[in-house]
Amino acid sequence: MKLTILGGGGFRVPLVYRALGDSSPISEVVLHDVAPDRLAAIQAVLEQSGGGPSVRATTDLDDALAGARFVFSAIRVDGLAGRTVDERVALGCGVLGQETTGPGGIAYGLRTVPVALHVAERVAAVAPDAWVINFTNPAGMITEAMQRVLGERVVGICDSPIGLAQRAARALTGLGIEVPAEPVVEYVGLNHLGWLRGLRVNGVDRLPDLLADDAALASIEEVRLVGADWVRAIGALPNEYLYYFYRNREAVAAIGAAESTRGEYLLAQQERFYADTAADPARALERWTRVRAERDASYMAESREASGAGERAAEDVAGGGYQQVALELMAALSGGVPRTMILDVRNGAAVPGLPADAVVEVPCLVGAHGVTPLATAPLPGAMLGLLQQVKAVEQDTIEAAATGSDVLALRAFAQHPLVDSVGVAQRLLDGYRRQLPGIAEILG
Repeated sequence: MKLTILGGGGFRVPLVYRALGDSSPISEVVLHDVAPDRLAAIQAVLEQSGGGPSVRATTDLDDALAGARFVFSAIRVDGLAGRTVDERVALGCGVLGQETTGPGGIAYGLRTVPVALHVAERVAAVAPDAWVINFTNPAGMITEAMQRVLGERVVGICDSPIGLAQRAARALTGLGIEVPAEPVVEYVGLNHLGWLRGLRVNGVDRLPDLLADDAALASIEEVRLVGADWVRAIGALPNEYLYYFYRNREAVAAIGAAESTRGEYLLAQQERFYADTAADPARALERWTRVRAERDASYMAESREASGAGERAAEDVAGGGYQQVALELMAALSGGVPRTMILDVRNGAAVPGLPADAVVEVPCLVGAHGVTPLATAPLPGAMLGLLQQVKAVEQDTIEAAATGSDVLALRAFAQHPLVDSVGVAQRLLDGYRRQLPGIAEILG
């Protein structure tokens, strides 16, 4: 069975390969990237990791895709240099500069959607039976765009919801409640914008027990980010990215005051890694392991400092991450034991109040039959309204990128809840067009 990884020169690819192990049904891994030097560096890391299926690398997209059973899409259009522009243009306008949330996510989506649509067209042509598992951010937006070509054979994944559920389960265990390996998790939202609204153990929702206990709540990073009083006020545990909505002014101030943005930090770190590995490939694995530890420990560092959330818990740094979610999804789709997973899928009627064709992030039943989203309870007005507004922005962004409409692009920026005026939206659009040639070319 062939697995193709698009963006195969990406820094996190070794995590996926390690998770495959020797018992995986995957017999061949093909890495595809447009940057041969990055491919060579990551291939060296994999070869030094030992074990696992055979690996080859190519810069030819059709060659990489042909005959694949699964395609992991983890591309980054314009690389980390593009991400730094996403962040800095927004901060220059006084609004959130972040990779997936707010105007940075819109800019990232504008230049990524056309590439994702091209990838989907090539999958349809040379690997029509493949499942595409999308890692590419903004994950919900890109998954929805690719579904225009491939339908429901594209599934988006993120490790934030399962990480939140695991932290909540650990907190319940600390209260003396015995939690099974797979409790019933009631989660609903969009990618990077959702809430855990229930955690059922033997049919009983134990989230109220958690909300009532100060020490238990304090053990959960998402609660430390936004504040226990606010979590109790909304009666749910928020995805970590809701920090940017609930504490927006603090987030913008903290990111703006930092010596570098997250993108700038990663760009400098990874440029050193790839350059050093090209000069000394024999130590690729050793170098990658050290850099990965630095990267994981610094995740959302400015947000944790601004909110007083403290250091990341050791369990979170060592967690399975998105690669484990992808492999569990792949195993279930390949005929393994059916399971319930939180995934980014076409809504249908799962989330009342959102369009049927919208991609949402909800629990799904996964098996050899495919992926079936499970119905969720109606949302209160404030939560539903936020989802509706952000989803409208995502859909405008997709259509703007697909048609070249600068009117829709402006509307997407202006109607995002973290952009406070049409004038700021116009400045954002002008700034991205000036500094990102890909956006200027798409919008004309």
